[in-house]
Amino acid sequence: MEAKPNCTHCRYFFVTYEPKQPRGCRAYGFKSLAMPTAVVLETSGADCKQFEPRPRGPRSPLPGHVSG
Repeated sequence: MEAKPNCTHCRYFFVTYEPKQPRGCRAYGFKSLAMPTAVVLETSGADCKQFEPRPRGPRSPLPGHVSG
């Protein structure tokens, strides 16, 4: 049996800092109170098909960011 995708390990997961919608998924383009995988399962009846592991290693600098 394949493990269910974990949003916190997905490249498309993001935190919004909005109390009513603190989690989001860039692949599906939504924000929600629940984890995105739970929303996808509830609305489609299937596990998330967009999961991609988050890249590991040093973070890329943000555009326009000047490092120390």
